[in-house]
Amino acid sequence: MEPNNQENVKKEEEEQVVTPWEVASKGKIDYDKLIDQFGCQRLDPTLIQRVERLTSLPAHVFLRRGVFFAHREFNGILDAYEKGEKFYLYTGRGPSSEALHLGHLIPFMFTKYLQDAFKVPLVIQLTDDEKCLWKNLPVEETQRLARENAKDIIACGFDITRTFIFSDFDYVGGAFYKNMIKVAKCITFNQVHGIFGFTPEDHIGKISFPPVQAVPSFPSSFPHLFTGKDNLRCLIPCAIDQDPYFRMTRDVAPRIGYQKPALIESSFFPALQGDTGKMSASDPNSAIYVTDSAKDIKNKINRYAFSGGRDSVEEHRLRGANLEVDIPFKYLTFFLDDDTELEHIKQEYGSGRMLTGEIKKRLTEVLTQLVERHCKARAAVTDAMVDAFMAVRPLPNMFD
Repeated sequence: MEPNNQENVKKEEEEQVVTPWEVASKGKIDYDKLIDQFGCQRLDPTLIQRVERLTSLPAHVFLRRGVFFAHREFNGILDAYEKGEKFYLYTGRGPSSEALHLGHLIPFMFTKYLQDAFKVPLVIQLTDDEKCLWKNLPVEETQRLARENAKDIIACGFDITRTFIFSDFDYVGGAFYKNMIKVAKCITFNQVHGIFGFTPEDHIGKISFPPVQAVPSFPSSFPHLFTGKDNLRCLIPCAIDQDPYFRMTRDVAPRIGYQKPALIESSFFPALQGDTGKMSASDPNSAIYVTDSAKDIKNKINRYAFSGGRDSVEEHRLRGANLEVDIPFKYLTFFLDDDTELEHIKQEYGSGRMLTGEIKKRLTEVLTQLVERHCKARAAVTDAMVDAFMAVRPLPNMFD
């Protein structure tokens, strides 16, 4: 490679950082670059059409609008399903805050759709150990946060007869731990340095963590669920920043006698201030939380949501909004179900006939309804329900 090209690549890498622990960019996230960098594939319309045909259901809004946009061997999952072979779902949450924001809900909303559409079992990992290692939180606090986050996850409507939620501190051991050791033996420090950027200054807890997130991809990690089903395929819905974990997992899986997990990956739900990263739990004004009141939501959208509207009404009427950078419009593409209304807003706002105040008002209505529905569902989740979802037990309706 020519020296100038090396400098350009280095400059591009510095301008966009996407890891499981950091997402930042000096401009808009370049997802085509991420696909090239990670080696995954773009989700094309033919796969979405296959999902609709196989499930006899309309594609989820997150599929129709490209929120979930990349994959690894999702076509293989569909091939197997078409032949009558089942699979299971695996997703997770790192419990570092008491309340979830809307970005945290996206993988769970989509996973619920997949569970209902394909009628398959689901395991949800709460990585309380990871947040203890990365956020320097006490063990007891991450365990408490895991249970609080579990209530928000359950409120998304998962089927208890097909869903097992577990926290690492409570569940890791036995067959799960044996698989962790098998994975760990296959990975050198040089490899985790290359994949995750670990350095000699990182404590060994971080360096030893990746196998913990890898092994829920293997059915033998859950003998109470999948005994005798070691060849069951796994599909992981997640944001694309989690891809490094599963690139590693897919590399190791055949070496220890397991199927490679498949992935379906989403883009990031941007911060209110602009599309250069994702919502951050450390900045409350960058995010809409599921605990926000209607007043909070309205205030945050009006004050902080970055607008693609023009500086004056006259200029806006003349030139229209810049939809590429407008956060209210982007949020509506995630959460406004009605395709016809969204297209109408796109035309009206993009042409300047609709003003910034009007689109922010509509977004406030949509998000307030969403948060109020979630709050009502969460209020109905008891500690006994959390215990039931997290109980180590067979799932009676796994594939019915």
